[in-house]
Amino acid sequence: MKTSDFTFNLPDDLIAQYPPKTRTASRLLSLERTSGKTEDLLFPNLLSLLNNDDLLVFNNTKVIPARLLGTKDSGGKVEVLVERVLDDNRVLAHVKSSKSPSAGRQLLLEQELKVDVIGRHDALFELQFSTTTSVIETLEQYGRLPLPPYIERDVAKEDLDRYQTVYAQHVGAVAAPTAGLHFDHDLLNTIKKAGISTAEITLHVGAGTFQPVRVEDVETHQMHSERINISQDVVDKVKHTKQQGGRVIAIGTTSVRALESASQCGEIKPYEGETDIFIYPGYEFKTVDAMVTNFHLSESTLLMLVSAFAGKQNIMNAYQHAIEQRYRFFSYGDAMFIS
Repeated sequence: MKTSDFTFNLPDDLIAQYPPKTRTASRLLSLERTSGKTEDLLFPNLLSLLNNDDLLVFNNTKVIPARLLGTKDSGGKVEVLVERVLDDNRVLAHVKSSKSPSAGRQLLLEQELKVDVIGRHDALFELQFSTTTSVIETLEQYGRLPLPPYIERDVAKEDLDRYQTVYAQHVGAVAAPTAGLHFDHDLLNTIKKAGISTAEITLHVGAGTFQPVRVEDVETHQMHSERINISQDVVDKVKHTKQQGGRVIAIGTTSVRALESASQCGEIKPYEGETDIFIYPGYEFKTVDAMVTNFHLSESTLLMLVSAFAGKQNIMNAYQHAIEQRYRFFSYGDAMFIS
């Protein structure tokens, strides 16, 4: 299986640069994976596609302002994107500069923050902050929102709200679980009033989600690692849903990866820790029955994941339809419901 098998051509003007006026104003492309049939809908129509015994599983991670700009002690410009908070003072981060800083050097970020380079772990740098506050508090004060690289503009005030789900709770992501951006409080309340169950998991999305697959042989790609938490309560809800004949519907590929990571023994169990699960065609899904997801980048691991779920040709046909119908793509774009 080749990475180039997952290529499609997308006009630049279909890459959403701004969120829609309201969260639920997006379009929704429904795809039946058994027949390949598609239907053009609006996102609030999702409710008509749900059954009373379904379970919607949301990722409640919260995006941190993880981007910092500054200089090296040598004077060169540097950009830091925090990938993971290790403790109150240390992080693992991507560091972009003309020449990578070595251990023992110091960075001056946002004109005030002195940060020591401790060492390097593959593509990530271990950095230590010399502040009296915790790293999270420091980032909240000085950090910038890390918009995806394909959004080619500066961060706007509206992004601080719209690049965050309304149910975001646990701080730790550097990218939003974007399928959840389409839900507002009114829609969530309507879903609950309809008697449809919900559950929340946590997967802290890393910057690796935007990294391209650099190998042609898909099976040799090494996924980035992300931290997840699946509680006993979620496990109980999933098992009850299955027993009642309902569907487990993952809201976003992050929820898919978390649920499937916790199901590797054949059935879902509570799980807290790391996952580097790579889902591509040939994978046998153990828990997820349907999903809500955005449209993903060409040749990306997320496109491979939805292709594993719905069939590559079905996905490629659906994406071509979306392009012809001028759907908006990527983080601030429109959504799909795959059942």
